[in-house]
Amino acid sequence: MFARTTTIQGDRAKIQDGIAYVRDQVFPGVKAMDGCVGMSLLVDRESGRCIATTAWESEAAMSGSAEKVRPLRDAAEQALGSRTSDVDVWEVAVVHRDHAMPDGACARITYLSGDAGLADRAVDIYKSSVLPRLQQLDGFCSASLMVNHEKGRLVGTVTFENRAQLEGSRQNTAKIRENASKDMQATIDDVVEMEIAFAHLHLPELV
Repeated sequence: MFARTTTIQGDRAKIQDGIAYVRDQVFPGVKAMDGCVGMSLLVDRESGRCIATTAWESEAAMSGSAEKVRPLRDAAEQALGSRTSDVDVWEVAVVHRDHAMPDGACARITYLSGDAGLADRAVDIYKSSVLPRLQQLDGFCSASLMVNHEKGRLVGTVTFENRAQLEGSRQNTAKIRENASKDMQATIDDVVEMEIAFAHLHLPELV
């Protein structure tokens, strides 16, 4: 399984309208493309940052959709009050869902980087050490790890039922993150907390 993430720095005043546009206009267009297995949108209403993720059955399907999604991406940027976006591609390495996310669910996203061998080390450590600890956190819904082998980059996402549980997990997840980054020999590049505006990623369990 593969995924494309599009990060848009939007206008805070346009976030709600942008969510509606992506959900009602962009998502149906992407979902109809060959090999697409869903889409999600995460938003930070305070900063205006938004992350749209589309998931694909294969790397070929993802690559084949690149030009088709471009006009949809341009329209989403406009709806969110932005002129540019950053696009990254990933292999989906780990997916685990404890239960469905309710309305009001939130996510913490961690970006890491390292050498060319990082991805292989990280997947084993994530499965054996990180995921079991995340599952013990109050309000845990799901977790995933995506990797870019060529660039030596990772992005891990953990979701919680609500904002209070997300905030309450900060101290414990900071310890998990620090220990894991040392074991993986990785640098923590960024950690962001976001609202899950909608999630229709139909990824299989990968553990």
